[in-house]
Amino acid sequence: MTNTKLADPIHLEVFSNRIVGIIEEMGARLVRAAFSANIKERRDCSVALFDAKARLVAQGSHIPMHLGSLLGGVEATIAAHPLEEMLPGDAFVCNDAYLAGGTHLPDISVITPIFAQGEDNHNPSFFAANLGHHADVGGAVPGSISPDAASIFEEGIRIPPTKLVRSGVVDEGVLGLIAHNTREPQSRILDIKGQIATNNVGVAQIRELIGRMGAAEVDQAVADLLAYTAQRLRNKIAALPDGVYSFTNHMDNDGVGGDKVAICATITVVSDKATFDFTGTGPQSRGGFNVMPSGVMATVAYAIKTLLDPDLPPNSGLFDAIELVVPEGTILNPHYPAAVGARTTTCQKLAGAIFGAFSEILPDDKIMASSHDVLAAMTLSGPSKPGKGQSDSAYVYLETIGGGNGARALADGMDGAHAHITNSLNMPIEAVENEYPLLVEEYALINDSGGAGQFRGGMGIARSIRAIEPGTTFSARADSFITAAAGASGGAEGSHCQVVRNEKSNAPDILDPKQRLLVLETGETIRMETPGGGGFGSPQDRDVDDLARDLADGRVSETAARRDYGAKMTDAALARD
Repeated sequence: MTNTKLADPIHLEVFSNRIVGIIEEMGARLVRAAFSANIKERRDCSVALFDAKARLVAQGSHIPMHLGSLLGGVEATIAAHPLEEMLPGDAFVCNDAYLAGGTHLPDISVITPIFAQGEDNHNPSFFAANLGHHADVGGAVPGSISPDAASIFEEGIRIPPTKLVRSGVVDEGVLGLIAHNTREPQSRILDIKGQIATNNVGVAQIRELIGRMGAAEVDQAVADLLAYTAQRLRNKIAALPDGVYSFTNHMDNDGVGGDKVAICATITVVSDKATFDFTGTGPQSRGGFNVMPSGVMATVAYAIKTLLDPDLPPNSGLFDAIELVVPEGTILNPHYPAAVGARTTTCQKLAGAIFGAFSEILPDDKIMASSHDVLAAMTLSGPSKPGKGQSDSAYVYLETIGGGNGARALADGMDGAHAHITNSLNMPIEAVENEYPLLVEEYALINDSGGAGQFRGGMGIARSIRAIEPGTTFSARADSFITAAAGASGGAEGSHCQVVRNEKSNAPDILDPKQRLLVLETGETIRMETPGGGGFGSPQDRDVDDLARDLADGRVSETAARRDYGAKMTDAALARD
């Protein structure tokens, strides 16, 4: 193992923090400039900086999954548009999974070359890049994602790397072509223009930094930063015991039905190198749950950073110490033109499998039970709310809902939170009811949803929506209607995911969370219930005071407590003040 010698470690730390500061400011500008609620309120967006070799220099602390689309988009843009043909003021747009390295079509990337001061006639030095998840990009269903989509052609407009801005002038024809292939054209136009403006902020600040430091010094700092990250990760891997470690997670099905789909992760550690082999994973989905290799890469990067070194700088250096084996024709590397819209839940299951494999390696205090490991997403659509001045005739409301995270060796799991590669906010109830003809009837934690254990799994979330206009459509994509978050060290599994139509009626309809275009009439409700996390340790070892608190707070019912913890412990807990 060779240690990397840095040119100036102190200067490197200052440079790294300056770059992160620029990226975080870009992220804040992107949110403030957004028109659509999905970016403005839910912050389903990310920003990053790349060098001219398409190497990631820094990524904002937003959505880990977005690294796949951003990195793939920059690589594809450079391949399609030679550096020597780019000009200051240009910007490119892309989203396609097969043509632009993306992960699914709603994630539209805007990529802007950065030319150093005095280098207007030379190649760009860096690229500012950002991504917004647009609530609709056309296709067969509102929201552009269907669990049973047969191919990517059902999922919306496909954008290869395309020049959108030429020397500072937006090509309104290209922008209009993109926007008018969606259900909310005005929202798409305004959000994409906000993305263009966000990159311009990054361009100006990086140019100023290069002007102050000098191009050669900046290049050296970037090289040092990537080398430092690679060496730091190698050191972490070298501290692990050599060996082969495996875990298999499961999805209920491939989005169309049938048998469970295995998600297999095998990690081989040899000295300071780690190989992530996903051989044994099930065949590609007949529906929309396929993942492109760029999404697999982003998921592995997240898992490594989370489990081995949370403070590791997020850049391309972390890929130098790892190798990926992703067999073709599987749900993690499908053949064209497989649909990919619902890829996030598959990546959540993949992250769970990687965490499971690492549980054989890491010390007990680093191990946790399985989290909900899905992205429970719901989309409602219909005519826009009258009298609110919306410029689009239709609305598309997208919500992704957190769930229960796995319990750890020393603490209960986190309640009602996103897990793994997603990190968006919920849409505030006030924003939903102001923007759309919908009424939020419930947004609450689900009692008895966390797996029992010495430490309880986190609780899932219920969100119930009432349609107040006829003809409202509802679609959903998730998993774990059949499977559940596994417990660890004797802990119980968490609850399941489900959709309930008209839950307060005399005949509520309990549905699989994979739904396409249910039509709700005025007054009907739809309730999404997300899974709870697995418990850690034997329920018999739970502290009575902790159980008493759960009972008093309504997190655990008396019936469930007697079932999972026994009558004696439950009676003792109920007797506490």
